[in-house]
Amino acid sequence: MGSIRMKWFGTKAAAGDARPVLARAWGTGAVALGEWPASYEAQVRAGVMGNAVAQRAMRLVSEGAGACQIKVRTADTMGAGDGARILALVGRASAGQGLIETLACHLLLHGNAYVQVIGGADGMPAELFALRPERVSVEADARGWPAAYLYRVGESVTRLHPEDAAGRTSVLHLKSLHPLDDHYGLGCVGAAAGAVAIHNAASVWNKALLDNAARPSGAMVYEPGDGSVLSPEQYERVKREMEAAFAGAANAGRPMLLEGGLSWKAMSLTPAEMDFVGLKSAAAREIALAFGVPPMLMGLPGDNSYANYREANKALWRQAILPLVAKICGGLSQGLSGWWPGVAVEADLDAVPALSDERAALWERVAAADFLSADEKKAMLGL
Repeated sequence: MGSIRMKWFGTKAAAGDARPVLARAWGTGAVALGEWPASYEAQVRAGVMGNAVAQRAMRLVSEGAGACQIKVRTADTMGAGDGARILALVGRASAGQGLIETLACHLLLHGNAYVQVIGGADGMPAELFALRPERVSVEADARGWPAAYLYRVGESVTRLHPEDAAGRTSVLHLKSLHPLDDHYGLGCVGAAAGAVAIHNAASVWNKALLDNAARPSGAMVYEPGDGSVLSPEQYERVKREMEAAFAGAANAGRPMLLEGGLSWKAMSLTPAEMDFVGLKSAAAREIALAFGVPPMLMGLPGDNSYANYREANKALWRQAILPLVAKICGGLSQGLSGWWPGVAVEADLDAVPALSDERAALWERVAAADFLSADEKKAMLGL
């Protein structure tokens, strides 16, 4: 299997006219959407680490990608053990994190994933390390083409060249499509920021409701009959006694003893004011939509348009996980082709449990095709 390798840096920058540099809308933080976080780190902390729906959706996609079986197809010119070496290189956990799972998480949330190829003593790749995407920035040349990557950790800045002296990839940049940016991809955490803010606010509302006797509050009415009002001292004393003896979840349902002239008037919310319950469910479904996870798999009410969990799980793999894994494997194949020309890293679809019924149906159709020879049947099955 042959390969055609394109040099994305250096040669490309030296040829052609200067192209226009597009305005970069992502990550600038110039547009503040109310209290919604603008920076990537703040969005991850509020939208993934602090939100159960978003965190579960992220784990479903990234852990599914990490659990996907990977296979390597080699060219005829490669050695017998090269395939096993490449498979071990891709499947190796670096700093306790799996490469495919980490890259899938970075691509899903940030829209960009960076892989540093670390060479060994023999000059061949010894490790593939996933760089934190929020720490990496693209350094463009005068024509707007990427020339280097800057990796920032605190005050330390490391300049990483995309290719080594032999023209082989040393930093691989994977990115999702961004319609308004030349250098960076578009992640889903920003699109889910509004729904996450609504969902978190509804959770805070429910927590405050529990803290206030687990029901809507009421009003203390002073009706002495002579038209007089409480003195400031009496008002403060009643307020302190209410907060100490009757407010809070520990005092829920506790009977209230009132003095003469005081009466308690319960207050409740109207159905229109109770819309925040439905609003929270709608926000949770919107979060799942931004991450590409069917709401049925998240246990969310409504929008269960799939016949069963099997169909929803198949949709998750077909529409979210497998395209992400294909993008990662395609980038790794291109990055490793400098050392192993013609290598192809790809997902093993036969090992995906969610697609077992599709494989069974394919085998039945091929087996029933009597007009095909055994070799033709093997070719249709990819054997």
